[in-house]
Amino acid sequence: MQSRANWVFLTIGLAAVLLIGGMGAANITAVSAEKSKDIMSRLQLLEDREEIRQLLKDYGAYLDRRDFASFSQLFAEKEGEWIGGFGKAKSAQGIRKFMEDNLGKAPEKPSPSPPPASAHLFSNEIIKVDGDHASATTKWMFWVQGDAKRPQPFYLGHYEDTLVREGGRWKFLRRVVYSDIPPDNPLASK
Repeated sequence: MQSRANWVFLTIGLAAVLLIGGMGAANITAVSAEKSKDIMSRLQLLEDREEIRQLLKDYGAYLDRRDFASFSQLFAEKEGEWIGGFGKAKSAQGIRKFMEDNLGKAPEKPSPSPPPASAHLFSNEIIKVDGDHASATTKWMFWVQGDAKRPQPFYLGHYEDTLVREGGRWKFLRRVVYSDIPPDNPLASK
């Protein structure tokens, strides 16, 4: 009888060990899945920030080249909005027309490396991503060719952006251009 009792006790103990071990394996699997999900969300956040950073750089490159066909594609197709010191425009095509009317078009056949008469520099971007929406603030400086053909700072300001993922790509939903020096608030009533 004693050996049968030992056998039952041993069987129950073994079952308990297997059950607890199985629960541990399930917990390990759940923790691994959670860590994997966390890594994927962190990776997506980094990719989103990098794509937005490239959007900010493309904006400056297209603006300085007066390539407003490419420039306008950086904005949401229908709801994209640009607001600055000399006016505002809405929709990608509306922004293109507005910029070409106010700043001119790029030459049909630009030289490989035309000397710029002016240029924008961007820095200190702060990007916050929340799913398919984001916000960004970026400092900008506008330089012109001054005396003796040397670069001279002309304006210092910042952008306040609302961004949206449209068609799988980040676009400006709203870009407001503030001049800090000299001061100008494009949203203030004039």
